[in-house]
Amino acid sequence: MWNFPQFSRPVQGANGARPWLGILGAAAGTLTVAALVAGCGSSAPASHKSSSSGSGLVVHTASVVVNGRSESVLTDAAGRTLYYNTKDSASKVSCSGGCASIWPALTSSAGSVSAPSSVGGNFTFYSGPNGRQVEYNGHPLYTYSGDTGPHQSKGEGVLGIWYVATPGLTASSSSSGSSGGYSY
Repeated sequence: MWNFPQFSRPVQGANGARPWLGILGAAAGTLTVAALVAGCGSSAPASHKSSSSGSGLVVHTASVVVNGRSESVLTDAAGRTLYYNTKDSASKVSCSGGCASIWPALTSSAGSVSAPSSVGGNFTFYSGPNGRQVEYNGHPLYTYSGDTGPHQSKGEGVLGIWYVATPGLTASSSSSGSSGGYSY
């Protein structure tokens, strides 16, 4: 028969503290950030996409609180906030694979995109690693997996490259990913 040591209580520090819990929490936080950063630019296949098929994709606008202010933002048909990445351009996406599992690309097999008249920009498509991705004024569009429902903007400012897409987002001006809409 095997004899294993028996412990009467978990390892504890002064005042009943469990220092290993802090270490585990820090490790988990580090792994989460590492996964977020490593996912951007990864070539692994995306696990899900925000997409549409049928006669046409519909983009809406909604009032969402962004950085403490109410902003009009572009949303998908389910009301989820749409984002753009400042490293993207009309002819290049920097988020695919594992990154696209965190930032699902807005894709569509439909021939057109319709939006309210208050959205005066141009919708086009870019066929690339995420499929047929919808662009607004040359900016590929994404949703954010951290937004658990409509009217959220938790992706605003993430890594200093992700921002909400607004109806006033100006055209992408270069292949380096320079963009307008907001001054950052």
